[in-house]
Amino acid sequence: MPLNYHRTIPDVFAEASREFSDSAVYTCMDHTITFRELDNLSGKFAAYLQQHTNLKPGDRVAIQLPNILQYPIAVFGAMRAGMIVVNTNPLYTAHEIKHQLNDSGAKALIVLANIAKNASTIIKDTAVEQVIVTELGDIHPPLKKLLINVVVKYVKKLVPEFSFPNQITFNHALKMPSKPWQPVAISPEDVAVLQYTGGTTGVAKGAMLSHRNLVANMEQLNAHMVEAFRRNQETYIAPLPLYHIYSFTLHCTSSVALGNHSILIPNPRDIPGFVETLKKYPFTLFVGLNTLFNALLRNPEFHTLDFSKLRLTSSGGMALVAETANKWKAATSAPITEGYGLTETSPVVCSNQINVLQYGTVGRALPETECKVVDENGKSLPVGEAGELCIRGPQVMKGYWQRPEATAEVIDSEGWFKSGDMAVISADGFIKIVDRKKDMINVSGFKVYPNEVEDVLGSHPDIIEAAVIGVPDKDGSEIVKAFVVSSKPELDVKTVRDFAKTKLTAYKVPHQIEFCKDLPKSNVGKVLRRELRDKEIAKANS
Repeated sequence: MPLNYHRTIPDVFAEASREFSDSAVYTCMDHTITFRELDNLSGKFAAYLQQHTNLKPGDRVAIQLPNILQYPIAVFGAMRAGMIVVNTNPLYTAHEIKHQLNDSGAKALIVLANIAKNASTIIKDTAVEQVIVTELGDIHPPLKKLLINVVVKYVKKLVPEFSFPNQITFNHALKMPSKPWQPVAISPEDVAVLQYTGGTTGVAKGAMLSHRNLVANMEQLNAHMVEAFRRNQETYIAPLPLYHIYSFTLHCTSSVALGNHSILIPNPRDIPGFVETLKKYPFTLFVGLNTLFNALLRNPEFHTLDFSKLRLTSSGGMALVAETANKWKAATSAPITEGYGLTETSPVVCSNQINVLQYGTVGRALPETECKVVDENGKSLPVGEAGELCIRGPQVMKGYWQRPEATAEVIDSEGWFKSGDMAVISADGFIKIVDRKKDMINVSGFKVYPNEVEDVLGSHPDIIEAAVIGVPDKDGSEIVKAFVVSSKPELDVKTVRDFAKTKLTAYKVPHQIEFCKDLPKSNVGKVLRRELRDKEIAKANS
């Protein structure tokens, strides 16, 4: 059956809301909303944007929220009003938020009160006209809402003081409209989401993902996983952040279109609390990544859970370690299917399937997705040879926001996207990722680009130059290591790390710092990160 991806996300949402109106769509902190309720709330938010702001279709709306019910309400509301969603990491520093807001030209920001202070310090230097602030319990029933918000703000003191020139509360915004929202003419080719990624340069760029891109990937994924993703029968566990494109596609398009239910986990780092949530729901699908699986497996209470309904665990965002997969299968009796994707491909390119599973690979390409590997000259390589993985399909982005030259570097005239990852494709179509062409570091599923960290370190007055690499961590992830050449012998590790913390999100801050007299370089002066990595490997093996 041909895939129907010539639709918009509001079209998909409207169809699902009609068909599954009384079914649960999201649960968070023990409060569940149905498709009908989400339809109503997101419609009110769309009406607020249309009637009480100066925003117009095509304007950008930045959303900086964890996995709480306000996130899907804001996303579907903004899209129904014809606006472009800018997914913004709640962990960002003020420096990172400022870049993303200015690069995207966002005119509105929706932010959780707990993390609003960083944005409040730079908002005057952006084009943001309206800030909508929400508290953790805002979508819950009145008494529970009051209890949650009072405990968070006054007992746990998790809400620092902040102030925006033009702010409104999320709940006030939902109450303001006097008329229903008005449908907007949206083309499938219009940009739906600006999803920021570092690319090869480390400068965060917005991948323009159109409605067609995202709906296509939803259709491809649901067709590829048809035996695992049943209609109106699945309960997904959603610990990965919805602002990450992998989680966004699974929980905001794929599961919604099928009428399924996602349990949102606001803080998956709280493993005991996470396990307590898992006890309450007979979940059928679990979405995670290697470091999270390991953390859960180390928790004794996790092993007491009822896994009788769990049919499948989906892994993405970083490489799945075979030992972890085996331990998970032994503990839960459910297999892990690993897949592969990129921000620029909306994101899923290929995945193992519940009935066709090859550990050590990332499965076969999704329907209507072409994959090939090429050498350094762009020539296609035969089966079994390693080369750069290139992808062509309806899920490939339109390009990078306002960066035509950067777009031309990764998408050729025939529509092939160059992933920057080295892979081997077997005769039966299974794909194995063998190496990274880029120097990207993968910290528990989060991408860290060495150039960005090096630029920050290089701005310290006592640092002459720095090189950054990823070194293996004990949980199968990587940690950031920096090699620093300093002009002052007294410069110490703590000073460097404290400086980095002022400009970088925590996972980007170097975990290890080594001072050295100089850095290995090529004859044209380029720092040779490969030599540094090779020395680290030799040191580990000695």
